[in-house]
This record gives sequence, structure tokens and C-alpha cells, in this order.
Amino acid sequence: MTQAQPQRTTSDLVKAAVSGWLGTALEFMDFQLYSLGAALVFHEIFFPEQSAAMALILAMGTYGAGYIARIVGAFIFGRMGDSIGRKKVLFITITMMGICTTLIGVLPTYAQIGIFAPVLLVTLRIIQGLGAGAEISGAGTMLAEYAPKGKRGIISSLVAMGTNCGTLSATAIWAVMFFALDREELIAWGWRVPFLASVVVMIFAIWLRMNLKESPVFEKVNDAQSVQPDTSLGSMVKNKSFWLATGLRFGQAGNSGLIQTFLAGYLVQTLLFDKAIPTDALMISSILGFISIPLLGWLSDKVGRRLPYIILNISAILLAYPMLSIIVDKSYAPGTIMLSIIVIHNFAVLGLFALENITMAEMFGSRNRFTRMAISKEAGGLVAVGFGPVLAGIFCNMTGSWWPIVAMLVAYSAIGLVSAILMPEVRDRDLSAAHDAAESAPEESVGYGAVSSRR
Repeated sequence: MTQAQPQRTTSDLVKAAVSGWLGTALEFMDFQLYSLGAALVFHEIFFPEQSAAMALILAMGTYGAGYIARIVGAFIFGRMGDSIGRKKVLFITITMMGICTTLIGVLPTYAQIGIFAPVLLVTLRIIQGLGAGAEISGAGTMLAEYAPKGKRGIISSLVAMGTNCGTLSATAIWAVMFFALDREELIAWGWRVPFLASVVVMIFAIWLRMNLKESPVFEKVNDAQSVQPDTSLGSMVKNKSFWLATGLRFGQAGNSGLIQTFLAGYLVQTLLFDKAIPTDALMISSILGFISIPLLGWLSDKVGRRLPYIILNISAILLAYPMLSIIVDKSYAPGTIMLSIIVIHNFAVLGLFALENITMAEMFGSRNRFTRMAISKEAGGLVAVGFGPVLAGIFCNMTGSWWPIVAMLVAYSAIGLVSAILMPEVRDRDLSAAHDAAESAPEESVGYGAVSSRR
């Protein structure tokens, strides 16, 4: 029986693009609001009885708790996304994230209820992490499956632009708080404002997703019913594409955790820099990302995904020491320090993320894409971002030096580089194909080819 090819208009593509961008913006706004809060003020609000170094480590630990939950959420919601559809799952995840972020803004402090304050904070972080574990992978999957060949890189870069917008918004809000309020006002009530403000983005994002059509690739493959999703962990850990994708994610996510989360706290709490230096630098870097991210997405449509990945990781390795040596040295002008943060952030974080979503979406087969992409992302994120800032805090405290930051940046980038070298080129791969890119297509999987040829 001939199956009708799912049709999507330009308007549908625009809605999918805006939905992916906005949902990812909310996710990264949520997490950047928290990461900067953890680095800059939460040690006083939720862990006031600890030393400065230990309070920073505990605050980073609550940040990491969300990343442990993310991998659980990736497995639960990723499987749902491959079974019941991308749209329904994306509606659930964005609602969970938005509500939890808003509730953080109304939490009582340690001074009000004691130990229950950090317990409630960790609880909300865990629930928020469950939703976030599938949000960006779902958005990346949806947008990749909507985008036409030859333009997937630049269109999917909108997901990365969402992370940029979220980081920019959160950093800008915190910068305004530090500018407008004195220390006492910030600790008393000002820290709540950024979290409460996120409700505006959440409401619009939920409304948009209620009016979004399902992915055309999912509908086409689901209607064919030729192969059922294989979402078992056993098959996943034996899968070469899974490990390559995890390595790519590990490199980018590790650098992100070090630069956007730990470095800000280290500069302020340990080296006693002005708080405006890391927050303003990240804000400016995010603005520049509006140029660098789509440029890299467009470039990957022209030259493929592997080459830009390889160049960016090599650049991050070469820049790690010279940039960090400037960033931690107070003898340099604030503008020079901020420029160094901007450079390493764009090469080691934003540039890699511009390529990540479309590359990982193209690496996996149609019936397992959501699950495997989500778990590979969160497995890399759990180790690199969840534990990375905590380990960096411990190592820097033990050594009394900033050298561990350089060593970790180089290690993360080296893992990303090796993964990029070993991965197959996946540009414009058939997203209806059942098999993963690094595995040979089984001869019996002709059902997907048949689906692709139906008109």
C-alpha cells in the first residue's frame, strides 16, 4: 500500500525552528541562571556555614545533581520520543524545566529553614534535569528532521543559537542584578528575580509547541512500521556511533562546564576578581556567537561536519594555556582578560556546539535517534559538566593553582578531536535510514529505502 509522504510548509519549518530555538534557549537560560547563581551567590544563601572554597564546591555539587538526573531523563523521554513522537515529549520537557526554574525563585533560604533549603534546591534541580535531559536532543532531532538537505547545518544551528540566547539572557540578567543592587539587596531578594523572570519565556514556548506539527521523518517511518525502535542499553553500549557521539559531546560539554560555570566562580571567589569580568565577558561572547554559530553551521553544509570539528578542537588545545594564563593574571587590563575569555569560549564551546546537534542527529538511525542522541549527550554531559566543575574546584584547591583548568580543557578537547577524526562524514545523510552512520546498513533494512522512495 502506498503511503502518503508527510508534507510540511515553510510555515511549519519556521515554527519548528522557533520552537527548537526557544526551548533550547529556556533550557540554557535555566541552567546558566543556576550555574552563575551557584558560582556567585548560592554559597552564601544555601551554604553559609562553610568556608568559601568548600561552599563553592557544594554549590557546584548541586549543579552536578541536575546532570545526574539529565541522563535518567534522556533515557525515559528519549524512548518516549522514539515511540510516541517528538512533539509530545518536547511539550512535557519544556513544562517541567520552566516550572522548576520558577520555583527556585521562591525557595526559602538556609537562614529561614536550615538544611531543608539546599535539600529543596537539589530536588528542584533533579526534576529540572529530568526534563532537560531530553529537551535539547529532542529539539535537535525535530529540527534536523524538518530541515532540507544542503541547509541542515545552518538551520540546525538555531538550536545552538538557542543555547547562546539562553546564556546571554541569563548572564545579562545577572549582570543587571549586580549593577543595580548592592550586596545586601542581592542576597536578601535580588537573586530571586532572574528565576522568576524565566516564566515569560516558558509560557510562550509552551504555547508554540502546542501548535507544532510532528516531525515528518518520524511520521513517515512510524507509518511504515518496518522496524521497531531498539532502545535497550545493551545495544547502545555496543554501538560505535554512540561512543563517537558521546566523545564529541564530552569535549564540548566539558569545556562549557569549565568556562561558563567553574571559571566564573574561581575568578570571583578564589582570585577575588570583580564579578563583572566573567559575566560581561560571557555576555559579549554570546552576542558574538550570533555571528560565529550560523557561520559554522553554514560552513558545515559546504565542507562537511568533520573538518570544522577537527579544526576547532585543535584550536582549543592550542589556545588553552595562553588564554588561561592571561585570564588569571590581574596584571592584565580587564579588557584583555575579558577578550581572552571570549576567544576561548567561542572556540572551545560555542563553535563546537554549533556543529553538535546536526552532527549527532545525522549519526543515528531514524527509529533510535532521539534515545541515542539524548543519552550520548547526557552521558558526556554527566561526566564532563556534572562532575567537571566539582573536580576542577577540588584540584585547584589542592594545588593552589589554575593549572588543573588548563589540563582539563586540553583533555576534553583531545577527546573531542579523536572522536571527530574517527567519525564518518555524515553531512546530508538520509535521516529516514534505520542504521546508524558508523555501522553498515543491514541488507534486510530495505523497508526504509522503500519508505524513502514512496511518493
